[in-house]
Amino acid sequence: MSRQTLQHPYFARLYSRVSRWLDMRGGSEYRQRLVAPLTGRVIEVGAGNGLNFAHYPETVTRVLAVEPETRLRAECRRAAASAPVVIDVVSARAEQLPTRDDIFDAAVLSLVLCSITNPQAALAELHRVVRPGGLVRFYEHVRSPRPAISRAQNVITPVWSRFAGGCRLNRDARAAMQAAGFSITEVDQFTFAGVTHVLGTAHA
Repeated sequence: MSRQTLQHPYFARLYSRVSRWLDMRGGSEYRQRLVAPLTGRVIEVGAGNGLNFAHYPETVTRVLAVEPETRLRAECRRAAASAPVVIDVVSARAEQLPTRDDIFDAAVLSLVLCSITNPQAALAELHRVVRPGGLVRFYEHVRSPRPAISRAQNVITPVWSRFAGGCRLNRDARAAMQAAGFSITEVDQFTFAGVTHVLGTAHA
């Protein structure tokens, strides 16, 4: 996939507004829970506009934040400048992480697996760069457990993804992570903003 196909300037602008609005209505609490257990070196894949950065605990020594979309990456860099920990923001695809094997103590996935073109390739890359036994914290919206809503998501997703930066409403993040070899040890499923989400822990 070319780098150009990862650019969604109109959606990026909308995402920035909506994500901040959601954070004011409870989303920031989930972000804080997401990163609170982290220590050491961390990679955050699909960092978006950097809304997680302000919540990183001082137990984190350094973060590599990966974001391929130009507009969102610029917002990431602004957020990184005022973060409580050192954050390096880079342009890269989740399927080709620019780093060596087994060098991160932990990873963060935050509302990103829905939009990655090849989530299995991306998760394989994540498994490569996180040390054995390393922590993976995830916060994702997922397919609804209610059959009627799930069927509606299947119908809506092809059109929705064209206008929403590639977002797929009907993905199962937990199944994808398990298929990639991650062991899920904790998961909280809940509804936020009318959508099913999961927040939890896995290990490489």
